[in-house]
Amino acid sequence: MVAHASAADNADWFGQRVFDAFASDLQLPAYEAPTPNASPPQRRIPPAPFDSPPFPSGDWQIGGTPIIGDPGNLPPWPLMDAIYSGPNGEAWKKSRIQIYGWEDFSWNVSTSTNTSRNPNANFPLIYDLRPNRFEQNQFVLYIERVPDEFQTNHIDWGFRISGVYGLDYRFMISRGLFSDQLLKHNNYYGFDMPMLYIDLYVPYIFQGMNVRIGRIISEPDIEAQLAPNNLMASHSLVYGFDNYTQTGVFTTTRINNQWTLQIGLSNGTDVALWQKDPGNQPTGTMMIQWISSNQRDSIYAGDNAFNNGEFGYNNLQQIVGTWTHKFNDKIYTATEALYMYMNDAKTHPTSAVPFQSGSFPVKPGYAPEWGILNYTMFRIAPSAFFTIRNEFYNDIVGSRTGHATKYSEHSIGVTWWPDKIITLRPELRFDHSYDTPAFDNGTRRNQLTASMDFIVHY
Repeated sequence: MVAHASAADNADWFGQRVFDAFASDLQLPAYEAPTPNASPPQRRIPPAPFDSPPFPSGDWQIGGTPIIGDPGNLPPWPLMDAIYSGPNGEAWKKSRIQIYGWEDFSWNVSTSTNTSRNPNANFPLIYDLRPNRFEQNQFVLYIERVPDEFQTNHIDWGFRISGVYGLDYRFMISRGLFSDQLLKHNNYYGFDMPMLYIDLYVPYIFQGMNVRIGRIISEPDIEAQLAPNNLMASHSLVYGFDNYTQTGVFTTTRINNQWTLQIGLSNGTDVALWQKDPGNQPTGTMMIQWISSNQRDSIYAGDNAFNNGEFGYNNLQQIVGTWTHKFNDKIYTATEALYMYMNDAKTHPTSAVPFQSGSFPVKPGYAPEWGILNYTMFRIAPSAFFTIRNEFYNDIVGSRTGHATKYSEHSIGVTWWPDKIITLRPELRFDHSYDTPAFDNGTRRNQLTASMDFIVHY
């Protein structure tokens, strides 16, 4: 006699629960408007200014911290839904520990085709360096606990362990940590752990302080390395060549509903603690966030990394600021400007600096660059928005892109969530270099690309 599994037995099998969770989420909209009589989300700060999804974040821009005043209750993705519905589901919920991630694929069609000398003909467009092909950009796994920073009666803790595999590892690497994949072997696909940190929330200091210890994505910028955190599939030049990650201690203190202060101390930018590099030295970070009382504007500005600026792998001194303005519930804009530099830069590898995160400049000495970038978003459907991006970038001595030239870049794109776990982002982009040919391996001043990425959350 053949025994047949009951429906209850199938439901208790983890694989079946995962399948059911994916099947359910594929039928649900990403954004569901709150019912008229619904209670507002539990927060001791003003309501989030944006709906997320479809936008990447619901709150005003700030990096390196959870949102102080928010309970940090992450909605579960399919994997956690399957875990929660299992025999130890309640224990998992009480622990606040979540395991989740995504896969991001992309393709691009480009006017740059001169790949015989170097496959990276799209460069300095990143992350999709190689033209006219399909890429596996990033498979990401998070294991994390977000502290409850709504409550004010006890200290709480959290952590994040991240793993990334794919093309995009090239834009996260710290010298000395998994870096041989890129710096010695030039592997197109590789692995990195861009975030390894613990959080300690202390509610008794002003309106709350978060202390983050470990490796983090650098605090400023409209964009981030992780695909779902971005407004478009591709990255701006302004973002693509600045600081990536830092390792140290970073404090965020919420003074009141308008002012938040961030102070940090790291060992530099994009360098492992144990790696010998001129940029591996005590490095300060200071950022300030201001939010208007009418919840229409935010300014997030400061000095992301400051030390003696000695020429190193990526010892960038970065002064940066972003102004974000919300016109209404459907339209908002964010404008970022930055200035970066290193001192006494060399035009060639040295024993102390054999590699560069950007490029060796075409002129020695002081190596500065600056840029300005604007994103403007228009919500066109409950689960979709349209984006216009414009930027100007001046790589004065070629220390970031290898070409001493000014650039402009203009892009349009759509972000669409067809359901709760899939995101599609088609875009059209035009780049121009003014002073020297920089695209198609240094043979053309103009580049037109059409691209799209595809994110699946789990």
